[in-house]
Amino acid sequence: MLLRCDITTSFTGDTSGFELDASFQASAASIVLFGPSGSGKTLTLMTLAGLLTPRAGHVSVRGVTFYDSQARVNVPARKRNVGVVFQDYALFPHLTVRENVAFGLKRPFRPLDTEQRRNVGELLELFGIAALAGQRPYQLSGGQRQRTALARALAPKPRLLLLDEPFTALDQPLRMIMREELAQIQKRFDVPMVMVTHDLADVEVFAQTLVAFGHGRVLEVLDYQERRSGGECAEHILTPLFEAANGNGFGAGKGGRRSG
Repeated sequence: MLLRCDITTSFTGDTSGFELDASFQASAASIVLFGPSGSGKTLTLMTLAGLLTPRAGHVSVRGVTFYDSQARVNVPARKRNVGVVFQDYALFPHLTVRENVAFGLKRPFRPLDTEQRRNVGELLELFGIAALAGQRPYQLSGGQRQRTALARALAPKPRLLLLDEPFTALDQPLRMIMREELAQIQKRFDVPMVMVTHDLADVEVFAQTLVAFGHGRVLEVLDYQERRSGGECAEHILTPLFEAANGNGFGAGKGGRRSG
């Protein structure tokens, strides 16, 4: 099993609280968390990364336990070896492209060794940003920032790549290009991926297992790739999920079907 997530937690906002109850498991190499804004997708992703701690539950990746409330296990984010690409890319503005890519490899107060420097150089070439190595994020286009963020996330050779709405900041023509590039990158690095999105085009390109969210819980987990290969149209698969997310009661909830 690639990923097991079974968490509950609550968050208090300015006016009301939000309850998250996310339970699913999947073995596919490309998992998409799909649903409307505010349904709990990004909170789940941040929990997988170790950037949020749930109230209770269990999270494991490739058989390695990241979080277990009963066993009192909570592996810090820096030790999970998980790459994260945020929606706004979260590049360090005071660092160059090369320094951003190298950031995940650096040990405190110690320079990169020869192999690490070579690895960074190879990533800069692979992502087509070698000529930009000395520039800072404000000097880059949207696509260049995304390539830099992806290179930074992949530099430590993570066991899992997490992406939060990675194409939202790009215009439509560039989104198409970057989707193709990301698909090629995932295949080349052979890294499993979890993507948060509410964009149907992302679902079509990346979803092998689709985890549908609504109202702070998992409504359904389905083998999207298998169903599309079997001839079902995307509309037939996704329309009930849209209806469920809008409050029409569809879905199995925490006790429902698990797949992947």
